[in-house]
Amino acid sequence: MRHEGPPRPGASSPRTVLGELARDIAVHHGRAGAARRRSLRYHLTVSRTMTDTMRVVAVGADGSSVIENRPVPAPAAGELLLRVRSCGLCGTDLFKIVNGTAPAGTVLGHELVGDVLSTGAGVTGFAIGQRVVVPHHVACGQCALCRRGADTQCAAFRDTLLEPGGFAETVLVRRRAVVLAAQPVPDDIPDEAAVFMEPAACVLRGIDRAELPRARGTAVILGAGSMGLVHLLVLRAAEPGLAVIVSDPLEERRTVARRHGATAVVDPGDLADAVGEISHGIGADAVFDTVGGPQTLGQALEMLRPGGTAVLFAHAPGGALAGFELNPFFKAEKRIIGTYSGGLNEQKRIAALLFSGKLDPSPLVTHRMPLERFDEAVELARSRKALKILITPGNA
Repeated sequence: MRHEGPPRPGASSPRTVLGELARDIAVHHGRAGAARRRSLRYHLTVSRTMTDTMRVVAVGADGSSVIENRPVPAPAAGELLLRVRSCGLCGTDLFKIVNGTAPAGTVLGHELVGDVLSTGAGVTGFAIGQRVVVPHHVACGQCALCRRGADTQCAAFRDTLLEPGGFAETVLVRRRAVVLAAQPVPDDIPDEAAVFMEPAACVLRGIDRAELPRARGTAVILGAGSMGLVHLLVLRAAEPGLAVIVSDPLEERRTVARRHGATAVVDPGDLADAVGEISHGIGADAVFDTVGGPQTLGQALEMLRPGGTAVLFAHAPGGALAGFELNPFFKAEKRIIGTYSGGLNEQKRIAALLFSGKLDPSPLVTHRMPLERFDEAVELARSRKALKILITPGNA
């Protein structure tokens, strides 16, 4: 990883006004209690460390990663400035890095939890120092696609509302995300759980669209990487009556899936027998493909019962084409659907599961790494030596 830009300057003068700090000290000894004491500690920490620049991991001209110093953005009306505590390395980030689809200068990262550093005019409901989880895409809610339930296909949904991106020390949250999607994180929920709000919402959307039976049904998950395991955990939290079969070639990942409640875990070569036995010969109601590509799609279709649904949840290799016989597919009335992201409805429902403790993906986090080790994190993910990696710019 290269380092570019001028040397990082030292801390600037504290930005906390002395009068405000004195007020916080008084409140610290008064009625506000624990929440205000946390805020006071936060003010003291930030006032010592805040500078006019921030470090980011950007995509280099040759596809490499580069640590750059950039100005800290100032929040305009309706916006929030967050100090990034943790940002998950997502499969989409990895796909863009490996395939070189992100333009030079792009700062990736969108699965983040941060502390409020400052607020723009008119922002209500958020306090300085408060932990917040927020997605990067938010639909307009008004267009024809939104009104038809295709909110993740809304033109406004493509806007990235986190500037510059989550692999940075600070991030600016645009107004639409502040108003519609940002959520305070309860004190008892760790960052390692809250950071899954956005990816787990994507999973929930696919589960909803699969139209699974609520009891005595069978679901299959292809792949026991981080997103395959998130599928397992969300299915267990949202549809506890289902039998869930997880298929993966790696024994260590099958072991993790078994530990997190899979009904059966199998090598891909043994999947057909397991589906036949557990579904009593009917076939799977839904198969969630978290691997991607023609081969796993073909396997998914083979595992489905008549009328079942294959859910595509992963990138295929560039240019890949599906290849299966159409007549048996249409006669069996099977379905193939894609699910790429999650909307406000799914995000709010996942937040409720996370904040109630019914969904806890935190055990899936295997690595926490600073910005300086970003290349190492990418290599761990590419080589399947990690499940979920969190980049921690501030070492929170």
